[in-house]
Amino acid sequence: MKILVFGATGSQQFNVISEGKKKGAEVIAATSSATSFEKLKQAGAMPILANMSDANTMQEITKGIDAIAFMVPVSLPNPFDGLQYAKNVIDAAKTNGVKKIVWNTSGWLAPQKIGIPGEDVKLDISDYLKNSGLNYVIIQPTIYMENMLGPFCAPFVKNEKKLAYPTPEAMPIGWIASRDVSAFVVEAIYNDKLKADSFQISGLENLKGNDLAEQFSKGLGEKIVYYTQPAKEFGDILKPFVGEAGATGVASYYEGLQNATEFPPKFNPNMSEVLEKLPVQMTSLAQWTKNNKAYFLN
Repeated sequence: MKILVFGATGSQQFNVISEGKKKGAEVIAATSSATSFEKLKQAGAMPILANMSDANTMQEITKGIDAIAFMVPVSLPNPFDGLQYAKNVIDAAKTNGVKKIVWNTSGWLAPQKIGIPGEDVKLDISDYLKNSGLNYVIIQPTIYMENMLGPFCAPFVKNEKKLAYPTPEAMPIGWIASRDVSAFVVEAIYNDKLKADSFQISGLENLKGNDLAEQFSKGLGEKIVYYTQPAKEFGDILKPFVGEAGATGVASYYEGLQNATEFPPKFNPNMSEVLEKLPVQMTSLAQWTKNNKAYFLN
């Protein structure tokens, strides 16, 4: 099995490499920067230089590929460019007879367009993939535990014993580990019965802010309290990493949540049904925190 991975330099798709290797796959990782080659090689992938914006390159690198695991970059200056990126990959997969494409959507798809470009474009990508004629699986994860490693969260844990995140304390979330998501992606590739499927996936615990802090404290071995980070503060910290437009868009989304009386669902109570089709050993929040303890305290 030859698997081509997009986004493997980031935490959302990096573990597709190791999960694919466990199954005996040959993993090729596309990256737009040669500086990532060493990291990808050490993880066990064969790195290739390619940008999803280049349709001709996509046609070249998908030759001889059995399956593609892709995601669209979340920090594009113009989020609507994501549709063309996806089209380039999907069209190339179709031309070259790729057997299956698995798309990690970086969040649950909205039921309809909501006026946030980065979210709305995903619905266009979904339609294009479904109408492509390819075998596909769409993996829709909730919020990543790895988000807590970000500069808007980790320093608060270390310096103030606060778990900072811009979601309201009252909003329950089924946080999920990126390794688990990667495992779902790989299981979807290898399950021949799945040819036109979509899964909303979450962790097994539906945690409000204070519950999250409690599980986090268990893993860390220290008392941590939840801090609902103001959306503007979050956006300002994020700006140097994703640019002003990207940070403003994400901050406006969280500002909407903080002003909401009802919250969008971020937990799948029927994960047992998903796990029957995609058997993955799930990671608890406390275990994930324990695994990353050194990161938060050093």
